[in-house]
This record gives sequence, C-alpha cells and structure tokens, in this order.
Amino acid sequence: MRRFPVFTVLLLLVPFIELWLLIKVGSAIGAFAAILLLILSGVFGMFLLRHQGLVTLAKFQRDMQTGQPPAQAGLEGIMLLLSGLLFIIPGFFSDILGLILLLPPTRYLLIKALLKRGVVSATGFQYSQSSRSYNSHDIEGEVVHRDDDTKNSLDRP
Repeated sequence: MRRFPVFTVLLLLVPFIELWLLIKVGSAIGAFAAILLLILSGVFGMFLLRHQGLVTLAKFQRDMQTGQPPAQAGLEGIMLLLSGLLFIIPGFFSDILGLILLLPPTRYLLIKALLKRGVVSATGFQYSQSSRSYNSHDIEGEVVHRDDDTKNSLDRP
C-alpha cells in the first residue's frame, strides 16, 4: 500500500499559503511595507540564527568535554539548520515556521516530542527488549591476536 504523499501535498500547498499571506499582508499594510517586512524578517532571522547557532555550538562542545553524548545539541543544530533554510525562503509562512524552530522554548518542546515518540533516538540506536540485542548496523565480535599467527605470516615470502 502506498503511503500518503505528504511531501507532494506540502510542495503544492506551501506556495499557495505563502502567496495568500503575502497578498493579505500586502493589502493590509501596503506592498512596499510587506516587502520591507519580508526583508527585515529575513535579516532578523539570520541574526537570531547566528546567535543561537553559537550557543548550540558551545553546548555541543561542553557536552563533549564532560563526556556526555551531544544528542540534544545535535538535534538543536538540525532544527537551527531547518530554521535557517525556512528564513531563506521568502514568505511569511516560512518565516513563522522558521521562528518556531528558532526560539529555544518551542525548539526544546519539539525535540522532547520527537524523542518521546521515538522518531529520533538520543543514543543513536534503540535497544530491543524482546530480542535482547541492539537494533543497529554494528556487528558484535572480538579480536584475538596470536603470537604464532604473526610469526608465520612474516616468515612467508
């Protein structure tokens, strides 16, 4: 059974939402003011993105120095990247979505919801209780070095 084409619908629906909002805002405040507002929101968003990116980088480095997995900082970095991409796209709808991802309280709520639903894993792999094994691409094994194997391999031509 085919999955619902969510991305296809979004690719068709988002430009119409952007145009509709641009026309509504432009008719309410004027075309020049609407375009100026789009430019200012992009500049403001890039300024906030730079600031929040530096804060997230500091958290990532702090987590690495203390020996904790930097999963939270990594997820924040991904959200900030998406936020930056949304601010680059001209339009009020994408700016609102970018601002939602950019603000720390909503970003933390989204990350918490993603971790709770199991969409992403904080450790990079998920433990399966039924099979008592790790669900990853790692192969468990051990390396055994024998002195007689290395001597024989050196003696051969």
